[in-house]
Amino acid sequence: MRFRALGFLQVFLVFLYFVTTPNQSWSSDHTDPHAIFFKDVQTRLLEEGFNQDMIERLYGRQDVHFDVENVSLFFVHSEARVDYEQFTTWRAIRKARKYIETHEKDLQYSKTTYRVDPEVITAIILVETQLGTYMGRSRVFNVLSTMAALNDPKARNVLYKELPPKRRYSRAKFEKKADWRTKWAFKELVAFIHYTAREDLDTTRMKGSYAGAIGIAQFMPTNAYKMAQDGNGDGRKNLYEHADAIASVAYYLKYHGWKPGISAKKQHRMILHYNNSDVYANTVLKIAKKLK
Repeated sequence: MRFRALGFLQVFLVFLYFVTTPNQSWSSDHTDPHAIFFKDVQTRLLEEGFNQDMIERLYGRQDVHFDVENVSLFFVHSEARVDYEQFTTWRAIRKARKYIETHEKDLQYSKTTYRVDPEVITAIILVETQLGTYMGRSRVFNVLSTMAALNDPKARNVLYKELPPKRRYSRAKFEKKADWRTKWAFKELVAFIHYTAREDLDTTRMKGSYAGAIGIAQFMPTNAYKMAQDGNGDGRKNLYEHADAIASVAYYLKYHGWKPGISAKKQHRMILHYNNSDVYANTVLKIAKKLK
């Protein structure tokens, strides 16, 4: 009877383990009804070599959810609707001049190190985040995870139904855009997790744009991971700090060919690497000229 009782206890404990232990391939420990869409994303992240416990912990947090609201805004974003004139007003230029005074040391360091004019760096930061005062309200981890999950047809259906009715386009166009963005977003998600882990930042709470751009300079995570610079010498490359953001913008432009004395045409081409919009590039150069 003693051995039979022990055997029953062992069987019971094994049964209890499988009933109470969560699926180790993905986490759904939150109330979001669309969390199931992240199952495949987590599996792919494990295939990228991420630690299983870390991935489960990230996706098990209560602040992680399928972000329909912000991703739908990104899907209907139109560069033509951006008011770039707001950055060339006398008020904006006055604030930019003040920024140059406040961050003179960091800007001069970048000018000496990377040979990029402070006025150009400041112009980009003005357009990107209004000199670091508005870096976006979207949880970047949620945004990128949501777009990465769009390889699931059911996830696409949910998102398409939530696109603003007045700006919703054809399903065929949506599918084409989703095909590209889900692959792109997964690469950005991988880079974002690497970047935040390396810089000891809170992965699920970092905020940025609804496209997933982060920090004062609004780098996409792949650029942040590869090109962010330590401008203040503290051993970190934190794009939410002005010194690091300034140095990172300068390094990015130098990497793409910026040199002192290059023609206006080449300057325009260099800035297009930052944002592939002629209006954007023209605005940055116009601001820089006003600041000199």
